[in-house]
Amino acid sequence: MSKVIAVTNQKGGVGKTTTCAAFAGIFRKNGKRVLAIDLDPQGNLSFSLGAEDTGLTIHDVMQGKCTVRQAVKHTRICDVITSNILLSGTELELDGSDREFVLKRALSQAEGDYDAVIIDTPPALSILTINAYTAADDLIIPMTPEVLSLQGIAQVKDTILAVKKYYNKSLDVRGILLTKYSSKYLLSEEVAEMAEIIAKQLGTQIFDIRISACIAAAEAPAHQQTLVEYSPRCRAAREYTRLAEELYPDLAGKTF
Repeated sequence: MSKVIAVTNQKGGVGKTTTCAAFAGIFRKNGKRVLAIDLDPQGNLSFSLGAEDTGLTIHDVMQGKCTVRQAVKHTRICDVITSNILLSGTELELDGSDREFVLKRALSQAEGDYDAVIIDTPPALSILTINAYTAADDLIIPMTPEVLSLQGIAQVKDTILAVKKYYNKSLDVRGILLTKYSSKYLLSEEVAEMAEIIAKQLGTQIFDIRISACIAAAEAPAHQQTLVEYSPRCRAAREYTRLAEELYPDLAGKTF
């Protein structure tokens, strides 16, 4: 069965897309079948993975106009289901009593096609976010060591707990991932300590592995490469690899 991983935070700019792309690259390098789903109307993951913004998208899948298999685009890095601005209207378009399960049902049609499905969620608490949580096995929550990023986690906490209660009791919040991290700043440690309180409320942890601030992480999408492909020896790429190996040894293997 596929391992479905959603990467989430209500705050933008915290490294969700970079984390999704890094995991996709690591798993694919280990020979695994990977599907990346861009559930953000901005379409950043689609662009980062080199997927063309044409044809069928995740919006069409959510509307029931096509299947997951029909919407897949094959890229050099992995398979991708792209997104575009039309997805932002999903909140109004999905009005059924079971609208929280649309993505989960769609993915069930492709069960067995992939070893890992990675979902990049929008920076908003919407029906798209709830669909991602309902479909996922695991949640990973990136955050930068800033107060506003911490607020993003605090806001998303209630949504996660509600989904676990009503829609997906087996949802596993694997942990909070500190990104763009630098130990030389006192604020980094202060925010990490505050995040520990939220982690305990979610029954999870702050990962010991922290992703260092790295210019290559900003440069890689411009080359439509994952960080671990663009700059495999940079500190952040090595940290992502260690994290993937620790969390998903069967998917990540030993790439370093």
